[in-house]
Order: sequence, then structure tokens, then C-alpha cells
Amino acid sequence: MFSFLNKDQTTGEVEERQLDDANIPAHVAIIMDGNGRWAQQRHLPRIAGHKQGMNTVKTVAKAASNLGVKVLTLYAFSTENWKRPSAEVNYLMKLPVDFFGTFVPDLVKNNIRVKVMGYTDQLPAATQKAVNDAIADTKDCTGMVLNFALNYGGRAEIVTAVQKLAEQVQAGQLAATDIDDEAIGRELMTADLGELRDPDLLIRTSGEERLSNFMLWQVAYSEFVFTQQHWPDFDQTALEQAIYEYQQRHRRFGGLATDNTK
Repeated sequence: MFSFLNKDQTTGEVEERQLDDANIPAHVAIIMDGNGRWAQQRHLPRIAGHKQGMNTVKTVAKAASNLGVKVLTLYAFSTENWKRPSAEVNYLMKLPVDFFGTFVPDLVKNNIRVKVMGYTDQLPAATQKAVNDAIADTKDCTGMVLNFALNYGGRAEIVTAVQKLAEQVQAGQLAATDIDDEAIGRELMTADLGELRDPDLLIRTSGEERLSNFMLWQVAYSEFVFTQQHWPDFDQTALEQAIYEYQQRHRRFGGLATDNTK
């Protein structure tokens, strides 16, 4: 059992809670929201929030690994984020260079392997190099997979998968009637995660309660936890609280619980 202290945001009371180490979600996905609002509340430029958010990634990645999470997928930059002001986009494109430049030794020390999904060929050359170097430097790690969704969009991912399947049908390699959930899953960007490709738990910070085009196929049966904390304030305790909430759920995947009282 993992123990942690939880503070009630309404009463301020602190209580000890325990996590069931036999029920840790294997794949946790996080929509890291609220960097800009965190900065604005402190009368800082938005990029200050992104910088602090980068430090939060380091904290949460190590915490998730220590808890026994097998895959941590982080929504780092969406295909829609290019619409933001160019100065902010340019800064966001430099973050992976700074992040991996300082954090890869810690990742190796913690046996964490880096994976990136998204249309990375559209990223600036320096960003691509930082990503590819991090993947290469951690390829022998056998612990948690730290999976970044970078220049990623859920709808675009599905469209690309369908196009690949259509090409296979056109080439006579696949019958249209053979296209099923598994066939589509094999063409998605999470295919190489195997049985871990679908998140058990999806967390979104900063009070927003929408998917924002994130892993639309994969989260079909994920448990959702929404927190008011902005991403820069999210920490190990917040992660543990989200997992605790996950552990109170009864996942039925469209079926019925074995206990009829639930």
C-alpha cells in the first residue's frame, strides 16, 4: 500500500489515504492545462507558466514511475496549438530541447523510456533532434514509458489510420470486411504500446472538462478525473489523489459489475 496525505479543499482538514498498489492504472494520460492562467494569476508572461509546467513534468514523471505506472502519456502540443501567437509557439518548440537536455540523465537513472507520438516531421529541426536524441538515449530503459503527444491530434490520427487501411484495401492486402477495432488500433500512433495502448485513467488539470481532440479512440473506456489545479501546481500528491479517485471507480467496460449492489 502507498500512503499519502490529502487536504480537503473545502474544510482544510488533512487525512491519510492509502493507494492499493495492486490497482495502479497501467496507463495514465494527462491533458496538461493551465500554464498560461497560472502565469497570468501571478502577473507573469505566459511563457513563465510553460517553463514551470516543464518542471512539473519532471516531478510527475518520476512520481508516476515510482508508483508503478507503466505508461504516462502527456499532451504536450496539439495540432491546433499552431494557432497561438508565434512567440509562444516558438518558445514551446524550444521547450523539448531544454527539457531533454537537462532531464535525460534522470530518465535513464529512473529507467524511464521516452516515446513520442504525433506528426513530428512537421516540427522544427532542433526540436526533432532533441526528441530523436532522447528516444535513442533511453531506448534501453525497461521501466515506465514516458509518451509525449507532440504535434498530435486525435482526429488527424484516426484519419491517417483510415487512409493507411484504405491503401491496404486498394492494394489487395486487406479486405474491407476485415477492418475492425483491432485493425484500426494497429494503425494508430499507440500501436507499439500493445496491450497498454489505451489509458486506464485520463486526468485534465485547470478545471476544464473536455477532451480537446486528445486520444479520441483510445479513451473510449478510460476513467476521467478533472482537477481545478493548474498544471504548474500539479504534484505527486495531486497524482496520488487522482489515482485514489480512480481506485474508487468500478470499471465495467459496458458490462455489469459482478456485485449487483454496485
